[in-house]
Amino acid sequence: MSERALAALDEHQREAAATLRGPVAVLAGAGTGKTRVITHRIAHGVDTGAYSPGRVMAVTFTSKAAGEMRGRLRALGVEGVSARTFHAAALAQLNYFWPTLAGDTMPAIADNKVRLLAHASDGLGIDLDTATLRDVASDIEWRKVTLRSIEQYVRERPRGVGRLSVERVADLQRAYEKLKDERRLLDFEDVLLACAGMLEAEPHVARAVHEQYRHFTVDEFQDVSPLQHRLLELWVGDRRDLCVVGDASQSIYSFAGADSRYLLEFESRHPDAKVVRLETNYRSDASVLAVANELMRGRPGALHLLAASTPGGDADDTSAEITPTVTAYDDEADEAQGIAQRIDALLLAGEDPRGVAILYRSHAQSAVIAAALSARGIASTVLGGKRFFDLPEVRQALMELRAATVAPIETAFVATVRDILRSRGLTDEPPQAGGALRDAWEARAALLRLAEEAPDGTTLRVFTDDLMARAKSQDEPARRTVTLATLHAAKGLEWDHVFLAGVSEGLLPISYATTFESVDEERRLAYVGITRARRTLALSWSAGPRDRLPSRFLREIGSGTLRAAGATARGGAASGRATSPSGSPAGADGARRR
Repeated sequence: MSERALAALDEHQREAAATLRGPVAVLAGAGTGKTRVITHRIAHGVDTGAYSPGRVMAVTFTSKAAGEMRGRLRALGVEGVSARTFHAAALAQLNYFWPTLAGDTMPAIADNKVRLLAHASDGLGIDLDTATLRDVASDIEWRKVTLRSIEQYVRERPRGVGRLSVERVADLQRAYEKLKDERRLLDFEDVLLACAGMLEAEPHVARAVHEQYRHFTVDEFQDVSPLQHRLLELWVGDRRDLCVVGDASQSIYSFAGADSRYLLEFESRHPDAKVVRLETNYRSDASVLAVANELMRGRPGALHLLAASTPGGDADDTSAEITPTVTAYDDEADEAQGIAQRIDALLLAGEDPRGVAILYRSHAQSAVIAAALSARGIASTVLGGKRFFDLPEVRQALMELRAATVAPIETAFVATVRDILRSRGLTDEPPQAGGALRDAWEARAALLRLAEEAPDGTTLRVFTDDLMARAKSQDEPARRTVTLATLHAAKGLEWDHVFLAGVSEGLLPISYATTFESVDEERRLAYVGITRARRTLALSWSAGPRDRLPSRFLREIGSGTLRAAGATARGGAASGRATSPSGSPAGADGARRR
C-alpha cells in the first residue's frame, strides 16, 4: 500500500513524490506533471503514515487549481487535506480567530475596489474615469503585496497615473484606506495582511496554526509575492516540512508583485533542501519543445524540456515532427485571414475546434481575429476577462457611433469614426505604460483599424450594424469553438494546435517593455504561449502601418527550429521581403505574405 501512490510515475516524478521530509523544491517544466507529483506526494505521505491528512496544507493560486487538487486527492483515496488558495486559507483563519481576539465579527470583504475608489475620489473632489480608477486600484494591490507603505510607494513609483501626479495618487490611496476603515471593510490584499499581522502579534494564534498544519506544499511558487511569502513563513514557523513547486520560465506576473527570486533562491535559503528537476514533457511534440528551449536558452532557472514521446527523450530529434512555422504578413487583417484560413483547413480535415487556440499579447488584438474567423463561419470564444465588445470603452464608443448614424454626416465615414473615438480618449500615440489606460487606448485603436479596413463604400450605418452583429454573436451559448486568449489567460491550459499571433516588436515584447527585466518577462510570456501547443505551433507577425519589425524572440529562436511558411492567405506567392530586427534578410523571421 505504501508504494501505491508512486506507481506510474517516471523516475524523477517518483523521486520528488518519495521525498516526504525537509525542504523540497520541485522545479517542474511545462507539461511535466507537476500537479500529479504534488497530489501523489501527499497521497504517499498519507499512505506511509508520515502525514495526517488534516495537518497538510496545499496552497495554490486559483480556486480552480485548488479544486482540481482536491479532486485528484479524492481519486487517490485521500480526504481531509486543506487544498486552498492563499486568500482562502488566510480568510478561514481570520474568521476563526477574529471573534476571540476582537470580540466582534470580522469586517466584510469589499467586493469592488474601483467603486470604493470612486467614492473616495468624489470625497477629494476629483473626477476620474473608470480606466484611471482601475490603474490606481492596480497600484494599491501592487503596493500591498510588495509590503510597501504609501510613503514608500511615492518614493519608488514616482510616475503618476493618467493626469494624476504621484502625490495626488497617494492622497487618493489614503482617502481609500480611510473610507474602507469607516465602512469596516477589508479588501482582497488586506486579508493576507491581516492574517500575517495576527500571526505576528498573537503568539498563541501562531502556536495553534503550527499545531494544526505540519506539512506545506506550495504550487506555482514562482508567482508568490513578498506578502504571500511572508505569510507562508509565518505558517511554517521553524518547521522544515515545506515543498515548493514551480518553473521560473513561467513567471509572468511581476507587474502584480510576483517575485520568482523566491524560487530561484530557494536552495540558497535552504542549503539542505532536496531539489528535483522535472524536464520530461508529456504534453508537446519534440519540435514544439525545441522552440521553447531555444527561446529560454541561458535564462535563469530555465529547464531543458525533453519530449516523452521521443525515443530516449531526445528533444533534438524532430524528424518525425511537424516543424513549427513562422509567417509574416503585410498587416493585421492579412494575418488574421491567414490564421483563419489555416484553421479552416484543420477543421475541414476533421480536427476538433476545441483543440485549436489563437493566443496574443493584448485583448485588443482579438477583434480582427474574431472577425476573420467569423467570415469563414468559424465559431470562437474569447477566454478570460471581458470580451472585446463588452469592454466599457468599446460599448461607449458603439453607443456614440450608433447615435451618429441618425444625424447628417458631413465628413467621410472613417473620419467620423476617428473623431468620435478621439472624443472618447483616442490619441495619436498610446500611453507609455501598460494598465487599464493603455488597454482602453488599444481597444479604441482597434475600432479605428476596423473602420479603416472596411470595404470601399461602407457607411457608418453599415459599419455599426456589423459591429453590433459581431457583439451579439459573441454572446451565443457555449459550443464547440476555437479559443481566443491572451497569453496570460492561456497559462495552465493546452491545445493540440496553437497559433501565436502578433510576434512583432511593439506587441511581443510589448512597446512599454523597455528594461531588461520587463523584456525578459515578455520572453517568458512567449514561452508560456509556445508550451501550450501539443501537436502543432504556428507563429506569425505583421508589419502594419507602423512598419513593425519581427520580434527579437524570433531571431533568438532561429531558423533551426522554425520553418518560414510559403503560401499566402489569398493564394499568392511569398514575397520574401521581410527583414529581421537587425535589418538582415528574413531567414528565420519568415517571408512576408501578401
